[in-house]
Amino acid sequence: MAELSLGITMLLTSRSMSPIELAKEVEGRGFDTLYFAEHSHIPASRKTPFPGASAKRPELPDIYWHLNGQLASVAMAAAASTTLTLGTAVTLLAQHDPLWLAKELATIDHHSGGRLEFGVGFGWNREEYEAHGYPWGERRQRTADCLAAMQALWTDHEASSAGTQFSLEPSWSYPKTVRPGGPPVFLGAAVGPKMLASFAEWADGWMPILTPTLDLVGDLTRIRAAL
Repeated sequence: MAELSLGITMLLTSRSMSPIELAKEVEGRGFDTLYFAEHSHIPASRKTPFPGASAKRPELPDIYWHLNGQLASVAMAAAASTTLTLGTAVTLLAQHDPLWLAKELATIDHHSGGRLEFGVGFGWNREEYEAHGYPWGERRQRTADCLAAMQALWTDHEASSAGTQFSLEPSWSYPKTVRPGGPPVFLGAAVGPKMLASFAEWADGWMPILTPTLDLVGDLTRIRAAL
């Protein structure tokens, strides 16, 4: 039987504990992992409906636009802990410059002794995504292409990759991650045909999206079939 690991996922803001305080408390209570969420911003137009809406919570909570910077929070938590695995739940990868993101994540992983895990999502807010300058319909392919470039940078002295949405000419970048190929990559998304195709192509694990309609057993069966 696989060893059970227990952790905390936190939507951390300037109104909550600092990443340093939180990491110390989580580690001190014997938890194994600590993950942070991200949104760069939330457009005030609110054209995209909140996917987590319910009768009790019909509107998007303001915590979504009060979120701290994800990578800075992970780095601070890593510096304040010794055993915690630190992760992202999730990074909206396709909204980032993958070269800078690869550098920042590799630096955190290197100096924390390989304690990084990388949760990746496609995002749900179209206006937020498009504000970064990329077409909404291409986000899945851009995610795959950016991840391929990042993993090459984490592994090879002279790294390169070729994709339709992002390519990398032969390049040098250090530090490298502790594990060749980079940290484990978990896909955070609701299970569907497009998600399953992406999962089978590049993910190491799945982060379920907790909703009232989540069918964990059925979804795991579909994921295993896709693999």
